[in-house]
Amino acid sequence: MSVSNWSSSGDEEDGAVWSPARLAEEGVAYRVVGFVNDRIDIQRLALLVRNADYAPRSFNALIMRFRAPRATVLVYRSGKFVVIGASSVEDAKVAAEKLVSILKKVSFPSESSPFTICNVVGSADVCFKIRLEGLARDHIRFSTYEPELFPGLIYRMLRPKCTLLIFISGKIVVTGCKTPANGEKAVSKIFPVLLQYRLREDGSTEHSDEDE
Repeated sequence: MSVSNWSSSGDEEDGAVWSPARLAEEGVAYRVVGFVNDRIDIQRLALLVRNADYAPRSFNALIMRFRAPRATVLVYRSGKFVVIGASSVEDAKVAAEKLVSILKKVSFPSESSPFTICNVVGSADVCFKIRLEGLARDHIRFSTYEPELFPGLIYRMLRPKCTLLIFISGKIVVTGCKTPANGEKAVSKIFPVLLQYRLREDGSTEHSDEDE
């Protein structure tokens, strides 16, 4: 999810706290989920690949770490893999391609079953706290907020179709997107909404308390 064309409000104070430049400095994390169409003998793979760790008693996936690009790939028996820790979607895809290349080299049947990307997950931070109760109340059609079960507000956006997990700290996780562009669009769309529920130091929000 690029931050190059995200926009903040015209308020100078908001611009100082939240800006594309600051988000770019702090980074955006990406996770790519995909499949190769064949089941994988991950126990055998762990014996054949040098940069792989497999400890089935503690975790049911094989962990493969790459240095260039820096990323970690979790490989499951079902053929599912998850790329985490990549600094861009492009890097995540390169890591996935490296996985497929390794599978081919060690004679796993992946040549006829190229991987497919089924989900892109991005995360960002708007750098201010959010009053989730007010957001859930005013956007009840799209929101689910049950803090006793999960600390974040679940916001189901229709256009683009995706799900945003919004936390009181200002952190956002966008999931269900097929492309980074849709994730970027979703965050750009939700940001002016979140500004209305920004928690100030005195506990008030952008919304007038008279309406409550």
